[in-house]
Amino acid sequence: MSVSSRFAVGIHILSLIEINKTGVSTSEFLAGSVNTNPAVIRKIMGMLKKAGLVNVRPGIAGAELAKDLSDITLLDVYKAVDVVKEKELFSIHENPNPDCPVGRNIQDSISIHFSIAQTALEKALENVTIEDVVKDIVDKGKLKS
Repeated sequence: MSVSSRFAVGIHILSLIEINKTGVSTSEFLAGSVNTNPAVIRKIMGMLKKAGLVNVRPGIAGAELAKDLSDITLLDVYKAVDVVKEKELFSIHENPNPDCPVGRNIQDSISIHFSIAQTALEKALENVTIEDVVKDIVDKGKLKS
């Protein structure tokens, strides 16, 4: 299993809105870049809007960033698109055999390590902004933002 692709698509959407800021970023336009259905884009856009990361208005085509690029971290996007529930990045099977010494102790033995790993991931995401991603995209593509 992998982390939901909504995370990568959310980053893609925010980056494209910035790079296309002189144009109109409709769900159809964004879907063309992501290579998905506009309905998928609208769903993720709704999540990003609810988190205060984008502004969209019913009946008016296009979206814009609600915050400065340097104020939107990858952690903000990660949380906005409900990649995982709080402290549940790693699942632990629920019903190991209590008659087995491993089954009886596995949950307590690994849960702390899973928590540490999730905290490290979130700290890493907190240190990267959409501005960093856009700069990298512009550098790689020789685009002007």
